[in-house]
Amino acid sequence: MPVLKGVMSILLLTLSTLFWGVPLILLTLLKVVVPGRRAKQRLLDGLCAVALNWIGLNLWWMKRLLKPRVTIDVPDGITPEQWWLVIANHRSWTDIFLLFMALHRRTPMPRFFLKHQLIWIPIVGLAFWALEFPFMRRFSREQIAKNPKLATIDRDSTERMCRQARHAPISIYNFVEGTRFSVAKRDAQQSPFKHLLRPKAGGVAQVLGLLGSQLDGILDATLCYSRPSPSFWAFLCGQEAPVTLIVRLIEIPEWMHTADYHQQPQHKERFHAWINSLWQEKDALLENLADHD
Repeated sequence: MPVLKGVMSILLLTLSTLFWGVPLILLTLLKVVVPGRRAKQRLLDGLCAVALNWIGLNLWWMKRLLKPRVTIDVPDGITPEQWWLVIANHRSWTDIFLLFMALHRRTPMPRFFLKHQLIWIPIVGLAFWALEFPFMRRFSREQIAKNPKLATIDRDSTERMCRQARHAPISIYNFVEGTRFSVAKRDAQQSPFKHLLRPKAGGVAQVLGLLGSQLDGILDATLCYSRPSPSFWAFLCGQEAPVTLIVRLIEIPEWMHTADYHQQPQHKERFHAWINSLWQEKDALLENLADHD
């Protein structure tokens, strides 16, 4: 029965993607050929509506077919007319749909920092590109040392997204650990945290520096899975153990609005201290939640 449910879930996810893929492709083609920023903005608004409907349809059948056992705590006062930076720990592809369950239509159309390889996923990759998601190449230190210009590619991609974000409300999602958590990865990078990898401050600092006071706040999401190694397949089969998702609103410190992460070493140190302190609190929360499972 769980395997059958998993197969049905994949079928429904595929059908939903194909259905909403038709207007998405048409609007994308128009966005490519239509001149003028104002016309392109209208088409981008249409693409956002398509994406939100795709998310909404998937959440509808997931809640009814999969009946996920998830406890969600979201602060009041969040609206889709505001600008948000959403940061979260990362355990599974399931994280994305759980965040959608918590924040869909409570915040504006989300944009994710994505690995560049995801652009090749049929239809979905085209949607990411048309919706102007930032694609991250994440070059190694050795590659950057050989070619310093590579260090600016990811920053340029983030800057393009933030430039567009000034025209309409946006919620920018960032899994700041950069990859999904595992004990092996935690030990390999000698993370000081029990339940988390080391956070990366660069993307957060750049978004805060570019959007400044336009952001209404930071939404810090903590995902706690009862299963030590959650999987998207288990979720699609309706077999994922209970999950707790807690979102808290963090006011943006005044010093962040004028801090220059990439040019001022003292600002870089201050951002790292801030996000490491935040991760210490998150690790303690995850430990507390684990003790109550």
